[in-house]
Amino acid sequence: MMAPLALSQVAVTVPVGSDLTLRRSAFKAPNVNFCNKSWAPVFTLDLKANNSCLRSRQVVCMSVQQAQQASVPKITVSPLELEDAKEPPLNLYKPKEPYTATIVSVERLVGPKAPGETCHIVIEHGGNVPYWEGQSYGVIPPGENPKKPGAPHNVRLYSIASTRYGDSFDGKTASLCVRRAVYYDPETGKEDPSKNGICSNFLCNSKPGDKVQITGPSGKIMLLPEDDPNATHIMIATGTGVAPFRGYLRRMFMESVPTFKFGGLAWLFLGVANSDSLLYDDEFSKYLKDHPNNFRYDRALSREQKNKNGGKMYVQDKIEEYSDEIFKLLDNGAHIYFCGLKGMMPGIQDTLKRVAEQRGESWEEKLSQLKKNKQWHVEVY
Repeated sequence: MMAPLALSQVAVTVPVGSDLTLRRSAFKAPNVNFCNKSWAPVFTLDLKANNSCLRSRQVVCMSVQQAQQASVPKITVSPLELEDAKEPPLNLYKPKEPYTATIVSVERLVGPKAPGETCHIVIEHGGNVPYWEGQSYGVIPPGENPKKPGAPHNVRLYSIASTRYGDSFDGKTASLCVRRAVYYDPETGKEDPSKNGICSNFLCNSKPGDKVQITGPSGKIMLLPEDDPNATHIMIATGTGVAPFRGYLRRMFMESVPTFKFGGLAWLFLGVANSDSLLYDDEFSKYLKDHPNNFRYDRALSREQKNKNGGKMYVQDKIEEYSDEIFKLLDNGAHIYFCGLKGMMPGIQDTLKRVAEQRGESWEEKLSQLKKNKQWHVEVY
């Protein structure tokens, strides 16, 4: 009878200096069922190996989870020349001479119970406005600037929500995550279209084939550092601030990029009003399933969850919940990113300061050190 297989790991003996090729045993190890899951050996073993051979062999261990992750197929991207540049592209198109791009699609991202509407907008740029993950495009809505008759509208900046290869993986599109800005009269409670956000409504109302004037790309503070593929990245977003993080995560877990093989930890905190307001939740949940050792995902739903004091659960409450772990990761060189409405930062800063003081540390000194080490990345609007 075969000895029982370990449930968490399967050991494989490999000759030192060999090409890792294993002879398949005629005695095939069966799958093991445990906790309603099927656990399979990574490789079958050569049971004919004698003891003298075993002395010159190394033991290589691979957990079942690691084996599953290694087998998750990734998507081929092109052109790989987009990896060649040593510096990010910056301001290729300026407000006076914008690039005319084309709307590919506009998709509502949120459910019926979400307060407000958020759309995922794919824009075709034909490869002429390349960008890196973490950068922004400027959008100039059509029409005349009411404050400057005869002049175009001012540029509105939007964080790009895709990798440099775009949602079609061919380097010809970029995606934006846009919340429709709607104004309601506080007295009547009715919408006042004259005060609605010009650019967000233009984008959310767009149809495939419509033209859009874009500038950029711009921004360097939110670029994903790739010098260490095993680094830890802690991402904190409210609402559409999740846009650059979607780009990071697609690059880490979805795309097959020969020059970037991510083996570190990506930890996303996303704060929204309720479950219907979650953005890209299916994508993030799949990463969690496929890459449980490399991805963590925590949601703060202010209208559905309570914090430890019985109040609404905001993203800073989630940060406090995991504060010891976060501080230890930062001490070990983790990068931390914040993106969303500028109103998110005071609450987060207060929480981090309180936690630092509880640990006997000076938050001002710690923040200064994080900035000096280029571990601190903030983009709020």
